[in-house]
Amino acid sequence: MAKIKVKKVKSAINRTKRQKLTLEALGLKKIGQVVEHDATPNILGMVKKVEHLVSVEEA
Repeated sequence: MAKIKVKKVKSAINRTKRQKLTLEALGLKKIGQVVEHDATPNILGMVKKVEHLVSVEEA
């Protein structure tokens, strides 16, 4: 299974509750924080919902 690194690059202030909960579910709390996940369809869908707040790269 491929791995991806997700980094939070923008604030969740003035975002919908759904987007805030998605960031939290990905494990992202602070700007600049990086988490590593398997590239499953579930995770990729979550990243797609908040792609304007995060940056993604393959690990």
